[in-house]
Amino acid sequence: MVQRQVPNPRELLELMQFKKPELDGRKRRLDAALTIDDLRKIAKRRTPKAAFDYTDGAAEGELSLTRARQAFQDVEFHPGILRPAPTIDTSVDILGGPSALPFGIAPTGFTRLMQTEGEVAGAGAAAAAGIPFTLSTLGTTSIEGVKKANPHGRNWFQLYVMRDREISYELARRAATAGFDTLQFTVDTPVAGARLRDKRNGFSIPPQLTLGTIINAIPRPWWWFDFLTTPKLEFASLSTTGGTVGELLDAAMDPTIGYDDLAVIRDLWPGKIVIKGVQTVEDSLRLRDEGVDGIVLSNHGGRQLDRAPIPFHLLPEVRKAVGDDFTVMIDTGIMNGADIVAAVALGADFTLIGRAYLYGLMAGGRQGVDRTIAILRSEIERTMRLLGVASLAELEPGHVTQLARLVPVTRAASEVVPR
Repeated sequence: MVQRQVPNPRELLELMQFKKPELDGRKRRLDAALTIDDLRKIAKRRTPKAAFDYTDGAAEGELSLTRARQAFQDVEFHPGILRPAPTIDTSVDILGGPSALPFGIAPTGFTRLMQTEGEVAGAGAAAAAGIPFTLSTLGTTSIEGVKKANPHGRNWFQLYVMRDREISYELARRAATAGFDTLQFTVDTPVAGARLRDKRNGFSIPPQLTLGTIINAIPRPWWWFDFLTTPKLEFASLSTTGGTVGELLDAAMDPTIGYDDLAVIRDLWPGKIVIKGVQTVEDSLRLRDEGVDGIVLSNHGGRQLDRAPIPFHLLPEVRKAVGDDFTVMIDTGIMNGADIVAAVALGADFTLIGRAYLYGLMAGGRQGVDRTIAILRSEIERTMRLLGVASLAELEPGHVTQLARLVPVTRAASEVVPR
């Protein structure tokens, strides 16, 4: 029979500890976010629909993005046992310099529309974490402004080749002068993808007020207060604004870019150059043979060609084709530190995060980006410990199986019925 007694107040105090209340609302909500998806939910509550959907959405039916995320979910890890990893080394050398973690912040356009701190928050958080930050050609902070926010860290610049070539060339020159060490030449945007959420929301630069916009803004006054009481958006690469993002991109981008443009850019850029938006083994091999410093396997976060190849699925084949000495990076669909570990195991030298960074930014400005990085760092370290590896160099393809969900259908020529 259970022996009962009158509760002893002193014993109760030992068993029950009251948590000190956190009076800082921003810190309280960010501390409660345990995953990138948690940050996404906070961001959705705090950001007007048009701006949130611009970040969250993709092209047409959003199949490319859905498939990319599913590919990471369809990973099976194979841990080693009785392999203690009391200390974890997450550092990596990438493109001639160090990074404390195997990921950097990807280039994102129109960033201050998501949250007014924009690229300054991203660059500052990257500096604090010891990882690279990439400024987009369509960024809303100047090259010099990013350098000021991250004066001693690694800054990379993403370049589009515009119809007016001299705009692009001058941006590259300014980035080189400011000490940016790597150029990401993006090649998957000859025209803008059909981003249907933006069209349905009437998302434009600058934002256009409609009855729906005003109704959606009522529960989010802080976003509008920040937007209206901070300096107006400025775009280093756009001489005019006024239209949807797709219309602005189509007006600025040149669908005729080719290898001749790559040759010109290589001549004027003194640092490392990587090609972003590679989606086939054949292009990977040609770019390696052209002598670029690396590639980014990317379908632009699913925002350009829907039904494009899944970068994570393409990764092992590309790594096998180009060899171990050529830099291969990957983006699109990364929402967990385990995704990054899986990518490194299958041959990626580095990864880039876009939406994950922006969800943190929308959830809490600079502190939100810090939280994004902290969440991913924790997930990377935990996954590595559970796999029984102490450093990124110990990760290998045997640690990962890509479970098949989308299997290409191949038919012999004799089986094809003439039309």
